[in-house]
Amino acid sequence: MALGVDELRELAGATSEAAWQSIICRAVETCSAPLSAATAPGEVTRRDREIGTLDHFLAAGGWDLWKRFGQDVERTSDRLARWWAEPYSAKAVLILDGLSLRELPWLLAGAQERGFTLHEVTATGSELPSDTNSFARGLGFNSRSQLQNNGGGSAHRLMPTKTECIDLPWADCANLIDASPNWLFWHQWPDSKIHDGAGAGQGLDVLTRDVAEQLNSDDFWAFVERLAVGRRLIITSDHGYAATGLFFDAADEQANYLKSTLKSGRSMAGELDPGPFVPPIVMQTNGPNGAHLLAVGRWKWRSQGGYPTLAHGGLSLLEVLSPFVELSK
Repeated sequence: MALGVDELRELAGATSEAAWQSIICRAVETCSAPLSAATAPGEVTRRDREIGTLDHFLAAGGWDLWKRFGQDVERTSDRLARWWAEPYSAKAVLILDGLSLRELPWLLAGAQERGFTLHEVTATGSELPSDTNSFARGLGFNSRSQLQNNGGGSAHRLMPTKTECIDLPWADCANLIDASPNWLFWHQWPDSKIHDGAGAGQGLDVLTRDVAEQLNSDDFWAFVERLAVGRRLIITSDHGYAATGLFFDAADEQANYLKSTLKSGRSMAGELDPGPFVPPIVMQTNGPNGAHLLAVGRWKWRSQGGYPTLAHGGLSLLEVLSPFVELSK
């Protein structure tokens, strides 16, 4: 599905901030519609391709918008810090590592079916590059592992709170939640599953089936309830992921450049030559996380060991947008 002429004119004529808000609204709307269990894998793929029309616009004609992403799209870390300052007597944040907008339907349906109150559903921006360590630093931690066993310390942006970072079954996670008024819980799923299936060739299909099983489970929602009862709760992520198995093969010259510069990844640290390509296939960023060269849009290329079918770190919408869901019970 291509963008219509009116949509293209609207995006091209808008300010960068207005264009980004329009893009985010369309991405959230596309991804959050209810799913049926029977058609979920195919429908998630269809929605992914629909978001690809926005990625194509951003890569082919609207690439200047990527230069404004860090300024015009509120970062998840900043949104969390702003929310943490709200006068709630008790609050909790659940970070599901690597959760993307694709997973919104299960979160929204599960919350409604189990009697939670939804206060806000939107999307926020990842750090650049869109990786775990960048987000941890955005919150004021050295790494996500610092949160383990209440090791978050007192120098981060979500003080005061009890912290945990772990990859245990949901029932075991629920048992860790005590009566402390504030909680910051970073769970390593689904990112652990993303990397397990990245080279499987059917990465998105396999991951979608696991997501449906996990986010429909009683254990998951019992864990969420332990966090939400008596607290206002945010469910969000450090970054999303790209279903790179669905991407297009870059032409030979571009592919050779991408392979030699980015190897099998989506970003590379340093001030690097972006090549002669217009529209650009990579963009240089130089922000709080230092200088990085990031892949732009939906290209894949042959690389030693095979290009992964699921990845993150580059500039495509489902990599850099995170769900931001506020609920209570």
